[in-house]
Amino acid sequence: MPSPLKNLSVQRASWAIAALLFGGVVATVFGLVLGGGATATSLADAGELVRWGLPIAKTVMNFSMAIAGGSLAFAAFALTPGSKALERVQNLSAFGAGLWAASAAVVFVFTYLSVAGTSIRFDETFGQSLFMFATQIELGRALALNALSAVVLSTLVLAFRSLTSSLLLAALSLAAIVPQALIGHAAGTAGHAMAVNAIGMHLVAVVIWVGGLVALFISRSTDAGESATLIRRYSTLALAAFGLVAISGVASAMLRIDLRTELTSSYGLLVLLKIAALVLLGVFGALYRLRLIAQVAEGKSQKSAFFRLVAAEFVIMGAAIGFASALSRTAPPAGSDAIVTPTPAQILTGEPLPPEFTTASLLTAWKIDLVWLVICLAAIGLYLFGVYRLHKRGDKWPLARTLSWVTGMLVLIYTTSGGLNAYQEYLFSIHMIGHMILAMGIPVLLVPGAPVTLIMRATEKRHDDSRGLREWVLWAVHTKYAQFVAHPIIAAILFASSLVTFYYTPLFSWATHEHIGHEWMVVHFLITGYLFAQALIGIDPGPVRLGFPLRLLMLIATMAFHAFFGLSLMDGSGLLLPDWYGAMGRTWGEAPIDDQHTGGAIAWGIGEMPTAALTIIVCVQWFKSDSREARRLDRASDRSGNRDVADYNQMLARLAERDERNNRKDEGN
Repeated sequence: MPSPLKNLSVQRASWAIAALLFGGVVATVFGLVLGGGATATSLADAGELVRWGLPIAKTVMNFSMAIAGGSLAFAAFALTPGSKALERVQNLSAFGAGLWAASAAVVFVFTYLSVAGTSIRFDETFGQSLFMFATQIELGRALALNALSAVVLSTLVLAFRSLTSSLLLAALSLAAIVPQALIGHAAGTAGHAMAVNAIGMHLVAVVIWVGGLVALFISRSTDAGESATLIRRYSTLALAAFGLVAISGVASAMLRIDLRTELTSSYGLLVLLKIAALVLLGVFGALYRLRLIAQVAEGKSQKSAFFRLVAAEFVIMGAAIGFASALSRTAPPAGSDAIVTPTPAQILTGEPLPPEFTTASLLTAWKIDLVWLVICLAAIGLYLFGVYRLHKRGDKWPLARTLSWVTGMLVLIYTTSGGLNAYQEYLFSIHMIGHMILAMGIPVLLVPGAPVTLIMRATEKRHDDSRGLREWVLWAVHTKYAQFVAHPIIAAILFASSLVTFYYTPLFSWATHEHIGHEWMVVHFLITGYLFAQALIGIDPGPVRLGFPLRLLMLIATMAFHAFFGLSLMDGSGLLLPDWYGAMGRTWGEAPIDDQHTGGAIAWGIGEMPTAALTIIVCVQWFKSDSREARRLDRASDRSGNRDVADYNQMLARLAERDERNNRKDEGN
C-alpha cells in the first residue's frame, strides 16, 4: 500500500508540472499569435498540426529537460544520502527524463516535417527520410542525439541512486542540452560564438532554476529547520541561475535586435514579455531570501502561503519558457542577421574578417567569450568573498596568493575575450600565443593562489551528510581519477603529449571548425597546464610531492619536448589546416605557411618565459624548504641543550684519537 508521504509527493509533482504546463502552453500560444510563428508559409507548408504542435512540443521538452537535470542538481547540493526526499527527487528526475525522450521524439518528427514542408505519412519512404534526417543532416543529428540522451538518462537515474550519481547524471543532462544551442537562431546569427555561448548558458541556468524549484516543492519537510535549510540551499542555486539567465538573455537579445529601435516589433515585444517574467521571478527570489527562509525557520510561515507562492512562481516560469519557445519560431526583425555575399571568412567562421592585424590590435580588439567572462568574474568574486570570510573571523590569507589568483583570472579574460581571441581564428601565430598563455602562463599564476586550500578554510562544513561546495571539492580531489592525473609523472606526460596529440590529430580540426571543440581546447590546456604547474609549485595538497631536484629534472625534460615541437612547426613545409588558415581569404599579414612558422617560433620562444618563471619559483621554494629544515634542526638542538652538537664533537674527538693511535703504531713499526 502506498505511503501517504509518497502519495503527497506524487500529488505535489503533479501540481507543479500542471502549473508549469499551464503557464507554458498559454504563453506559447499567445507568443505564436503575437509573433506570427504559426502563420502558414507561402512555400511548402507542413500544416497547422506542425505549426502549432512544434513550439508546444518544444515547450514540453524544455520543461522535461529542466525537471530531469535540475532536480538532480538540487539533489546533489541539497539532499542527504539515503533520505526519502532524495528518492522522491530521483524518481521525479526519471519521470522528467522519460517525458523528455517522448517530447524530443515529437520535436524531431515535427521539425523534419517543418523543414521538408510536408505532412506526416505512414509509408516506407517517410521512414527512410526520417533516418536520413537523423544521420546526415546536422539539425536532425542534434535532435536525435537529444532524444537518445534522454533515454539513456532515464535508465541511469533508475539504476544509480546515490548522491555521487546524482551529480554525475546532472552533469550528463546539462551536457546533453548544450548542443541545442547550436541549432535554431543561434546557429545562423551574426556573432555566432557569442550567440551559441549565450543560449547554452541560458539553457543550463533555466534547467537548474526550474528543475530545482520542482525538486524543492516535493522535498519540503514537515520539520521547520530542515525546510528552511532546503529553501536556503535552493535559493543559492536559484540566485546563480537568475544571474546567468539575465546576462545570457540580454546578450542574446542584443545580438538579434536593435534594442533602441526594434523593441516594438513582434520579436521585440516577446523579448519584453520574457524580461517581465524574469523580473517577476527575481522578485520571488528576493522574497525567498529576505522573508520566507526566516519565517519557515521560525515556524511562522503557513504551508498554504508557501504553496501559493511556489505555484505562482511555477506559472510565471512556465510563461517565460513558453515565450522562449514562441521566440524560436518567430523571425527576428528583417535584416538583423542578413549576410550579403558572404566572404570566405564569413563562410568559415560565421563572422566578417576583422581589420588588418597590428600590434595595437592586441590591446584594442575584443571578441567577448561570454562563458569564460562569467566564469572568470565569478571565480574572482568567490575567491575574494572567501578571503573576506577568513579576515572577518580573524584568520590571515597571504596577499600574494590573492593577487596571483586575480591576475591569473584577468589574464584568462583577456586571452579568451581580448585581441588574441579576436584574431586566433585567422592567424595561427596568434592562436599559438593564446595556447602558450593558456597552458603555461595562466596556470603559473593560478596555482600559487591555492584555491582548494582557500575553499577548505573559508567554507563551512556540513553536518547532515549532504554535500556542498566544500564536500564536493574534497570528493573530486580524492577520486582515483584525480589522484592519477595529478601524479607529477602523469601530469608531465599529459602536458607534453597534448601538443602532439592536439596538433597532429583531427582534434585540431575539430577545435578550429566547431565552437564546442574550441571551448574544449581552452578547458583541456588550462587543466593540463594547471596539473603540471601544481606538481611543480603547488601549495594545495597533491597525491605525491616530488623532491626539488626531481621537479627541476621533470621541468627540463618537458620543456625540451616543447622546444622539439616548436622546431617541428618551424621546419614544416605543409599547413596543418589548409582548408582553414589557407582558405580564410585575408589579404593582410604573413602568408599562411610563414605565419605557421612564426607560430612554431612562438611555441619555442615564448614557452621559455613561463619555464624560467617556474624554474625560479621551484628554486625559491627549494631554498625556503632548506631554510625551514635548518631552523627546525636548530630549534631541536636548542631544546636538547645542543646535545647533538656535543655528540658530534665527541665523535670527531674519538676519530682524532683513533687516527693518532694508528699513526703511533705506524711509527713504531
